[in-house]
Amino acid sequence: MSEQASWEGPTPEEVAAGVSETQKFLLDRKAIRRSHVPVRRDFVQLPRHAESRHSLLAQFVRGRDVRGLKAYLFIVAITSSDLDGWSTTLNSSVWARAIGATETAEPTSARAAVNKIFARLQQRRLIKYGRIPGTHNIRVTLLREDGKGAAYTRPGRENRDPYLKIPRDLWDSRAIDALGLPGLAMLLVLSCERPGFELPPERTPDWYGWSADTTERGFKELARMELIEVKKTFKQAPASPRGYTHSNRYTLLPPYVHRGRGTALGSNAAAS
Repeated sequence: MSEQASWEGPTPEEVAAGVSETQKFLLDRKAIRRSHVPVRRDFVQLPRHAESRHSLLAQFVRGRDVRGLKAYLFIVAITSSDLDGWSTTLNSSVWARAIGATETAEPTSARAAVNKIFARLQQRRLIKYGRIPGTHNIRVTLLREDGKGAAYTRPGRENRDPYLKIPRDLWDSRAIDALGLPGLAMLLVLSCERPGFELPPERTPDWYGWSADTTERGFKELARMELIEVKKTFKQAPASPRGYTHSNRYTLLPPYVHRGRGTALGSNAAAS
């Protein structure tokens, strides 16, 4: 009689790592472990002297590429010069889980989605990627956040380029899963500014490159998730029907941080 293999306890499907477990594992590696992820401000908004201040973030927003944006931020979070020279190499199936492609697709389709997402990031010159010959491993190498194709360096270490800080809690709390594209974009914008930042939505097409409606939806999303505090201020306006106008001031709530002490952002505001 032939014997059939059997096992006790959970099935392979029940113990298999999902997106959150895979992300936590990659973030917990000794060479990676950090409380905040630095991203150059150029990714969010170009400097004042630029012909246009629209950045690569605007391309994600206008292209409705939330999956690409989330994937890019996670690649920055898990990549270290101490491991592979600002590169990360993972099996294509691991990449699929790490960037959330497996949540809405079967394994084969998820791996195909990884290549499509990486191709978009490479087209924007944020990364270089390629398959390791003879394997199913994909190596992803960071480039500078301005999309000009220069080699990556970590802001704040080798240079004093202005940068923002994304807390690791964005992934640990799974807020990254709940945030839509407008909310994530405005979270990055606020991280570049001082507490109590005032942003008239009608100015965002000039300052950032997306619509006022996107800005308003983003702020509402952040407020609903209790990631920001919103304070309404009133100003006298004799020519207005009510004799006053109002504006909103936005402040990130911990663990999210504004520019200032502990960052290299300097003192330039978006409107200046």
